[in-house]
Amino acid sequence: MPSTAMPLIAAHRSSDAKHHADALTYSRRRGLDDFLRQMYEATPMQTLETERKCVSAEILTELARRMVLPTAYLAMALGISKATAHRKIAACELVDGRPIVGLVKLLALAQTIVDESTSIEAENFDTVKWLGQWIVRPQAALGGAKPAELLDTTTGITLVAKVLGAIRSGAYQ
Repeated sequence: MPSTAMPLIAAHRSSDAKHHADALTYSRRRGLDDFLRQMYEATPMQTLETERKCVSAEILTELARRMVLPTAYLAMALGISKATAHRKIAACELVDGRPIVGLVKLLALAQTIVDESTSIEAENFDTVKWLGQWIVRPQAALGGAKPAELLDTTTGITLVAKVLGAIRSGAYQ
């Protein structure tokens, strides 16, 4: 490689570093709503870094509590074994950020549906709890599968998001 190319590569790398976003963090002290707000306001690069860098396993406990689901069930739905989830939660370790971010995106979509609703019931509606109950019910649009059975892959989350999108548009009840 010619020596003149080296400064160009170095300049390109430092330029990339300037555009590198920080991963978002969940903290039990700030809570789930703070993390959801961070995710809602995140740039695509911040979301990407959050997926790559992992998320505190403690979020599983709060998500499960707010979704009214057993922690072990939610963890397994996200592709995390029961034993691994309990160990990582107890040790305040990190878990793969991809399924967490996917679930948070579904929560954001569900919240958009509620926010756009003109129904009086939409006021003070607990979207997190609703989604927790919805994902454990078989859905005809998913061939009778429960959305929770699909949350462990990007494709599964995309399929579940499409069903939520159909609910949003009124095409599926």
